[in-house]
Amino acid sequence: MREHDLFERYESAFEGADDTMRRKGKRTNRRADDAEPTRRGRMTEEEKLRVARVREDQLSSADTPEDGDRWSTWGDADQGPTPHPDWLITELAAVDRELGIVKTGKEADVFLLERAMGDRSCLLAAKRYRSNDHRMFHRDAGYLEGRRMKKSRETRAIANRTAFGRNLIAEQWTVAEFAALSRLWQIGAPVPYPVQRSGTELLLEFIGDAEGNAAPRLAQVRPDEDELLDLWRQLVATLMTLAEAGITHGDLSAYNLMVHDGRLVVIDLPQVVDLVANPRGVEFLDRDVRNICGWFASRGLPPEIGDPSALVATLLEVAGMG
Repeated sequence: MREHDLFERYESAFEGADDTMRRKGKRTNRRADDAEPTRRGRMTEEEKLRVARVREDQLSSADTPEDGDRWSTWGDADQGPTPHPDWLITELAAVDRELGIVKTGKEADVFLLERAMGDRSCLLAAKRYRSNDHRMFHRDAGYLEGRRMKKSRETRAIANRTAFGRNLIAEQWTVAEFAALSRLWQIGAPVPYPVQRSGTELLLEFIGDAEGNAAPRLAQVRPDEDELLDLWRQLVATLMTLAEAGITHGDLSAYNLMVHDGRLVVIDLPQVVDLVANPRGVEFLDRDVRNICGWFASRGLPPEIGDPSALVATLLEVAGMG
C-alpha cells in the first residue's frame, strides 16, 4: 500500500602465576649479603605524583593528535548502515575535535564534534549516555520488557541496579538506539544518520547549520496555519513508517522532534517499543499519539484533523494489528 494511499485513508548489548622452584625435602638459606633489597611501606605522595605524570605524558604524547582531541574512532566502532553518506569522513587518520555542548539531559549529554581530514570536515552530534552516576531512565522497566540479557548475572545486576547493572543499562540503551536508528534510516524514516556506536557513545548526523547551531525542537517552533498542517502531514507519514516496521517511538513529544529547513526529524529513540513483543506496545503507541496530538491541538490544528483515536486506529491497521 502506498504511503499517500494510507494517508488518504487516515484522513476520510603477572600473566599466570610466578613459577616457584622447590626442592623436595630440602630448604636453602640465603646469606644476608646475597639477599635482594626489599622495600617496605607505601610510596610517598611525591613518588605517586611523579609516576602518574610520567604515565600521563606517555599516553598524551602517543594518543592525542596535535590539532584535535582524539583520533577518529571510526575503525573501532560499530558503523552505521551502508552506503555511507558522501558527507561522512571515514578515513582512519581523521581527527575529532570537541566544539562544545549542545544539550544536557538526565540520561545523556549531547556534544558538538567536528571530524576532519585535510581540508574536508563534517559536524557530528556525540550523544554520551551516563553510566556509573546514571540517574536511570524513568519508567525504564516498561521499556525493557522483551529485552533480556543472555547471562543471569547481568539480568540480576540490572534488576538490582548495581553499579555494574547501571553500566549495562546505559550500554543496552545505546545499542538499542543505534539499532533503531539504523533500521529506520534504511527504511527511509526522517532520523539522523547513525554514524557509529562505541561503548555508551553514539555519533550521529548533526541536525543544524554549518556554523554548529542546532535545529530547533518542534516545541520551540511557532508555525503559521499552513506550516502547522505541513508538519502534521509529515508527522503522520513518519508514524505510519514506524508502525509499518512494527514499532512506536515510546516517548514521543514535541521535545524529541526537530524542524530543520521545514523538515520534521525524529530524535531520541533509545526506548523504541516493539508493538508486538512488548505487552504494553499498544499502550505506548496510544500515549505517543495523544501526547503529540495534544501539542498540535494547542497550536490550532482542528480536532477533526488531529483526532488521536482515529490516528491510533489507522496506525494499528498499518501495523497489522487493527
